[in-house]
Amino acid sequence: MTTAIATTRAPSAAHLYSQGVQVGDLVFCSGQLPLCAESGRLVGKDDPRAQTRHVLANLTAVLEAAGSSLGDVVKTTIYLTSMDHVDAVNAVYTGAFTGITPARSCIAVRALPHPDALVEIEVVATRATTSE
Repeated sequence: MTTAIATTRAPSAAHLYSQGVQVGDLVFCSGQLPLCAESGRLVGKDDPRAQTRHVLANLTAVLEAAGSSLGDVVKTTIYLTSMDHVDAVNAVYTGAFTGITPARSCIAVRALPHPDALVEIEVVATRATTSE
């Protein structure tokens, strides 16, 4: 069974795509940009650390809406507009995950959907299961 995941605590996907999709016990989160859910405005212009923190907060909101968390993430894909930002992103990223660190890809891209975005991250996670 496939279920769309949606939350008002992360930027709206404007009906172009789902914020996340759950298939069985897997959660696939669309790439999140450093945008404020309420205003749609960019957070942390020219600051890759601030942008990464906000992207991770947006991902946390989507994962929680699916009954998951950053601790359940098994794979991340990071898109950067410059590899010069990788150390700043890593400084925030390394503190976000506990236990086994997720498998990861980090890709330099020419541009992201918002002209001032420096980072976008997408994740795949397992869904936390509870026993009754």
